[in-house]
Amino acid sequence: MIPAEFLVIFFSLAAAATWGAGDFSGGFATKRTSVYVVVTITQIVGLVFFLLMAIVFSEPFPPTNSLFWGFIAGVAGSLGLLALFHALSTGHMGVAAPVSAVVTVALPVAYGAFNEGFPNSHQIVGIVIALVSMLLISGTDEMGRIRKQELAIPFIAGIGFGMFFISVDNFSETAVFWPLSVAKLSAVLVTLGFALLRKSAKFPSGDVLPLILLAGVFDTAGSLFFTFASEVGRLDIATVISSLYPGGTVLLAWFVLKERLSSKQWIGVALALTAIVLISL
Repeated sequence: MIPAEFLVIFFSLAAAATWGAGDFSGGFATKRTSVYVVVTITQIVGLVFFLLMAIVFSEPFPPTNSLFWGFIAGVAGSLGLLALFHALSTGHMGVAAPVSAVVTVALPVAYGAFNEGFPNSHQIVGIVIALVSMLLISGTDEMGRIRKQELAIPFIAGIGFGMFFISVDNFSETAVFWPLSVAKLSAVLVTLGFALLRKSAKFPSGDVLPLILLAGVFDTAGSLFFTFASEVGRLDIATVISSLYPGGTVLLAWFVLKERLSSKQWIGVALALTAIVLISL
């Protein structure tokens, strides 16, 4: 029997890795087509996958309150994605994702402390170190060259993601795929509505579509991994580790786009690893 403490760390790290790759792919795609189209298609990918999984595994239909939380998760998460992808396409990829992640952590940590009590002392230290690592990964030098107003959209994205995490934690333990299907359906409706209002519903070109579908695959995997993590362990622990996904985004930007990482960003990556060790003890 694998300990729950190990599983929550494993699933959270998997969520962080896939979300980081998804944000990189999606943010890169929004430089070439509408952000609303990108988010809509990524959510459709998740909707199709989770519906198929619910049917294939004959998952029992959950109670109404689980579907309600799925709806809230979809609306909040889609608004967060719209805000984040917009920030990634108009600003620095190495800043927008980490800033949104820091804001994301605040709501679930407070919620988890209220409902589950405070974590152990070494885990609290790990959470603090993780927050510091996110700030360092964001890059102080880069932050100094952007206007404060440009941080507003990543901040809104963080609120949306925070509410997404809290909503997922309220899913029924007997069903995962159905609530996630509702979440993706509501997300599709929200993002498609924005696309139609902004008259940005043009189908993307063939050269950028594979990149969007790849972002959808990563985003879907991240949602599933985080759901598993929140089911087997504490919400605050799952959220903090999953929210380290900017490390993946920044490293991919460094490796693929050749964006320069400062020494402080590398220290942030090292601190993130330290935080994971402390939280997992």
